[in-house]
Amino acid sequence: MPLVAESFLHEHDTETGVVTLTLNRPERLNALTFQVYQELTEAFLALDREPGVRAVVITGAGRAFCTGGDVEDIIGRLFERDMEGLLEFTRLTCALIAAMRACHRPIVAALNGTVAGAGAVIATAADVRVAAQSAKIAYLFTKVGLSGADMGVAWLLPRLIGFGRATELLMTGDFIDAAEAHRIGLYNRVVPNGEALREAQAFALKLARGPQLGIGMTKTLLEREAALDLRSALDLEAEAQAMCMTHPDFREAYEAFREKRPVKFR
Repeated sequence: MPLVAESFLHEHDTETGVVTLTLNRPERLNALTFQVYQELTEAFLALDREPGVRAVVITGAGRAFCTGGDVEDIIGRLFERDMEGLLEFTRLTCALIAAMRACHRPIVAALNGTVAGAGAVIATAADVRVAAQSAKIAYLFTKVGLSGADMGVAWLLPRLIGFGRATELLMTGDFIDAAEAHRIGLYNRVVPNGEALREAQAFALKLARGPQLGIGMTKTLLEREAALDLRSALDLEAEAQAMCMTHPDFREAYEAFREKRPVKFR
């Protein structure tokens, strides 16, 4: 089922199961609008249910990944809203991150150029980040007088880079370059300019060829165990692993090992 969206491009490689979503407002450095938020949220909800989708890549057209909320199409219009209207908007932005984290398909972000504000949070909400050398990143919210905690980033970022580093980035809103982002663990890998999308798609293909139940369960448990004590986490993992052992993928891996052949997950 093709996704219907005006704000991004959608490519589904039906042979590999890799879907690539490309933010497509290059003339605005892929700044976000109300429509983009809504369409992306709907896309991730749909991809979680769509048969044949095994991994997702998200990237941006042109010379930036995403520069956050569009100054005219979002920021300027927010001054027309009362508290209820503002809360409606902030919940809309959070719904996108919730949809990304609830999606059982692994999400790989291919980053280039500017990755800022809400764009930086979208990148952070992905499971893996592959960045070009040009991919500078900043959580700009305090630069415009807002809380550095936006769209769940105060929950996500400390789990990637630690509490102290996350505090610094969220309080200052300063940019860091790709090398520094990689050093502190925010970017999984940095590649030459022009190669981020290809590398991200190659990594997504590797995940797409893996056991979908096992990978989806891994993402789910990483999310759920963040709020559990060790005993509860052990109980949850024991139950989840036992369930995975009933799936045909587990037997296929066993048979492939015995027959000395490549494993072919369903």
